[in-house]
Amino acid sequence: MGYNIKIDAFEGPMDLLLHLINRLEIDIYDIPMADITEQYLGYIHTMQHLELDVASEYLVMAATLLAIKSKMLLPKHEDELLVDEDGEIFEEDPRDELVEKLLEYKKYKSAAEEFKGLEEERNLIFTKPPSDLSEYVKETESELQELNVSLYDMLGALQKLLRRQKIQKPLYTKVTKQEISIEKRMEEILMDLQTFKGKKSFFDLFPEPVKEHIVITFLAVLELMKLNEIKVEQEDNFSEIMIVAKEGVEPVGSY
Repeated sequence: MGYNIKIDAFEGPMDLLLHLINRLEIDIYDIPMADITEQYLGYIHTMQHLELDVASEYLVMAATLLAIKSKMLLPKHEDELLVDEDGEIFEEDPRDELVEKLLEYKKYKSAAEEFKGLEEERNLIFTKPPSDLSEYVKETESELQELNVSLYDMLGALQKLLRRQKIQKPLYTKVTKQEISIEKRMEEILMDLQTFKGKKSFFDLFPEPVKEHIVITFLAVLELMKLNEIKVEQEDNFSEIMIVAKEGVEPVGSY
């Protein structure tokens, strides 16, 4: 039974590369191709494991990273060496083109964020007398402050979970397939959060080392986030991700 979904939060392979460079605190002018390629392929494999619709440009970028990594490992031939204006011989860095594209993408992304900020400021300007919106403003501010975890962090957490499950998986086991709907799993998660006083670790939501159960649970968490019935918290970078039930939300079995 397959679940094919597409997540629009990804802006493309360049966006994913910048996320990895920032998270690993890598110098963009001196990218360690072995590390960045391994991290990038890890995200691609996680997306494919979830049967997500991986766009072709992500796979093209993966092939590009592998090609650059291979070029850096192979010895240079004399006909591949270049000579500068002073007559000195040097090797062309195969990463130069990628770095140039990343810098250009980063520049346009920064400009887009600046324009978005200007748009948000412009949306605060009204041509009618001010109204008392304090009640709604408080609710909006609290919702904006509750979520500080991005979709990349959620996929990274799932990647760690799959790695743990693979390590802990017994050598010989008999798995009985049990059909469960996303709606039913959503209700179970809310009931589980009530049992643990409304708060539970993301990794503790996956007790079953079965792919179908892991995929359905992850999709149920995303759907609950979309319905604003749970919130995701993380105190610091790389700290444990916590799933928290919203106040007043109860599992009514009506999904």
